[in-house]
Amino acid sequence: MPPAISVPGPRPRAVVPVLAFCGVVVAVMQTLVVPLLPHVPDLTGASPGAAGWLVTITLLTGAVFTPVLGRVGDMYGKRRVLLASLGVLTVGSVLCAVSSHIGVLITGRALQGAALAVIPLGISIIRDELPADRVLSSIALMSSTLGIGAAIGLPVAALVIENFDWHTMFWASAALGLLDLLLVLWIVPESAVRSRGRFDVLGTVGLSAFLVGLLLAITQGADWGWTSARTLGLFGASVAVGLLWGRFELRAPSPMVDLRVSARPAVLLTNVAALLIGFAFYANSLVTGQMVQEPTSTGYGLGASIVVSGLCLLPGGLAMVALSPVSARISAAYGPRTALALAAVVMAVGYVVRFFTSHSLWLIVAGATVVASGTAIAYSALPALVMRAVPVSETAAANGLNTLMRSVGQACCSAVVAAVLAHVTFVAGGRTAPTLHAYLLIFLIAGGAALAALGATLFLPSDRPGRGALRGRGCEGGTVTVSASVTAAQEGA
Repeated sequence: MPPAISVPGPRPRAVVPVLAFCGVVVAVMQTLVVPLLPHVPDLTGASPGAAGWLVTITLLTGAVFTPVLGRVGDMYGKRRVLLASLGVLTVGSVLCAVSSHIGVLITGRALQGAALAVIPLGISIIRDELPADRVLSSIALMSSTLGIGAAIGLPVAALVIENFDWHTMFWASAALGLLDLLLVLWIVPESAVRSRGRFDVLGTVGLSAFLVGLLLAITQGADWGWTSARTLGLFGASVAVGLLWGRFELRAPSPMVDLRVSARPAVLLTNVAALLIGFAFYANSLVTGQMVQEPTSTGYGLGASIVVSGLCLLPGGLAMVALSPVSARISAAYGPRTALALAAVVMAVGYVVRFFTSHSLWLIVAGATVVASGTAIAYSALPALVMRAVPVSETAAANGLNTLMRSVGQACCSAVVAAVLAHVTFVAGGRTAPTLHAYLLIFLIAGGAALAALGATLFLPSDRPGRGALRGRGCEGGTVTVSASVTAAQEGA
């Protein structure tokens, strides 16, 4: 395996900020349209069901393309695939900016969702290109961009919707995508680290079919009916396709997903924890805005505006920025397993706070920020755990799979939240609204998911300070052990 090339260009220290900026922009796209959804039927003439696809389609394309493009990046060049992903995001943003037709909007959103692969690709570039003493803190920041962007996207989109034409936010998205492209071209190098073999076309098709069937059933089950023929048929078909795909992948000489590596306890349990953390994180994002917007006639709602509801999540986004280097220091000193366990505990405590403080705006914000703080530590620790257990040539694919598991957790959370809020209701002020108990039940479920993530984490192989699995630039094959000392993370990104 050839060694990673050194960082060229006029500003080598700008590599991590540029990649992190790309990650934030991509993550913002995932939540950008949420404040717009109630208005889409009036703005486009589409049905509410069709409007919902503006969110669903990004989930589907993100889930399919994240592991696929991670694998392509490992094989053919991570920077090259990163640029392609940002180009797709820019094209998708332009499509949404120039049209009010629901079909064009859904197509544009599909392209935006496909760019989610930027985050695992960025993590892999960091592992290949940076010195070992900067890897932990840098991947912590890069991984956290998924939560940071989601928290920032809601209030920014709400401000644009209330003060400008709604197409403006897509023009802004296109401009940010183009800026990302130029910055990557100028700053980010191409890695020489490659995985060998031929691209697994059949494995890619099988994985895509499995994910589309599974996620469609999860996201649309509440609308179609969980016992409907369509929902059960999709679940059954996805299981059948998944089994056939798994059998094929185990025999493939160069599989799309190395299931033998993925089945290792260190990888499998990390991915299970990622799914549960994704569930717990997304509940916080989904219900906070809706809860504070509920009218005062419900007895618990605060009647807040769209902008105020979005701003409730902004302190959490800022906390995630601040805590990503703290998480790196925890991982360096005590190991990423300990950091992930601490994160799960913090998230569970956050939901306890939310359970008992649901009538005060400031306490709601405080509880949401505690949950976001735990998410920051978790999202920073997860890629470190993955990279301790996989070969350096499979970094992007492995982190793509881990990012996929977070997305599956978010999809499951969306389905659970929709079901609870739709069925635990009462009539208040002449309209049907969720009861306070519906929100409290969601907090209990999300807190339980955080505790389940803690359980999965405790079964991970123990951290061994001084024995690294994270590798940075600087020795043959690109394999430099990251010292498990506090000073290793203090260099900063």
